[in-house]
Amino acid sequence: MKKLYILLAALAFSFSVFAKDEAQIDANGTLEVTAPDEKEMDTFEFTHEAGADIVSHYLWRGMYNGGLSFQPTASVGWDSKHTGFSFGVWGNVGASDWLFRKESSEGAADGTYFVPEIDVFATLNVYGVVAGFTHYYYFGGSPYFCFGKIDDVWNNNGTSQTEVTLGYDFSTLLDFPLSVTWNTMIAGDDGYVKNEGEADEESVRAYSSYIELTYTHEFDHGMSLTGQLGMTPWKSTYTGYEGDFAVNNITLKFNKEWELADFFVMDLYAQLSLNTYGINKNNVYVNAAGDDKYDQKLNFCLGAGFWF
Repeated sequence: MKKLYILLAALAFSFSVFAKDEAQIDANGTLEVTAPDEKEMDTFEFTHEAGADIVSHYLWRGMYNGGLSFQPTASVGWDSKHTGFSFGVWGNVGASDWLFRKESSEGAADGTYFVPEIDVFATLNVYGVVAGFTHYYYFGGSPYFCFGKIDDVWNNNGTSQTEVTLGYDFSTLLDFPLSVTWNTMIAGDDGYVKNEGEADEESVRAYSSYIELTYTHEFDHGMSLTGQLGMTPWKSTYTGYEGDFAVNNITLKFNKEWELADFFVMDLYAQLSLNTYGINKNNVYVNAAGDDKYDQKLNFCLGAGFWF
């Protein structure tokens, strides 16, 4: 009986070795045990990131949002082979943000001019299924949260917005660098007047939505090329609350990254974006500055990022 216990223990030990490691027998009959690839191990680790971009133009989802800008970000979370979570903040301040408002030639304030922005976001990835939220806050007297009916938001001079995201990242399980996301505004300054000027006129929430497909091809030496296709399925902020379905973002972005140390990464990139909604020969390029530039359909951006 004692010999049986010893035999069973030996078999159990051998099984654990083969289960945890890759075992091979060479031509001489020698058993070789090698550790598995680290990428195959479902490791769990806490993550953190901090850095900033300096961009020649602030471009967002096919729209021109501002000129020369500084965009810091910081996030914390955790990551494993098939799951991940991040929570962080992102900000934008432009070269003219300190004024908060621009003055027209007559001396009257006529709208925001690159208003500083800070976003709070959280994203969860479980086996490729991505869920998240983002709260966009724009400085200049607006309440931080703008929940409730759209009329109440407008009456309180609310400009902030809250968005939820649902999507799928094919790279998590399939090692295919494609992601698809659906983003919808659920609260804040996002609405329009329906049947304006008629007896049944009413203010309605738009639930502005944006669908984006992103594909990234990696080259050698830290270079990559990313393509994005963005669409809005119905009347939304991306079309000035006009029309229905529209393709409003076709973007190509070339990026070059350098790892300067174990804790420091720098990248340079160039981005070209085309918004096809309502495009004509007069708005492909707008020879103006300030708010008038928001109508421009073809935009180019140069950027540099620094990350720790």
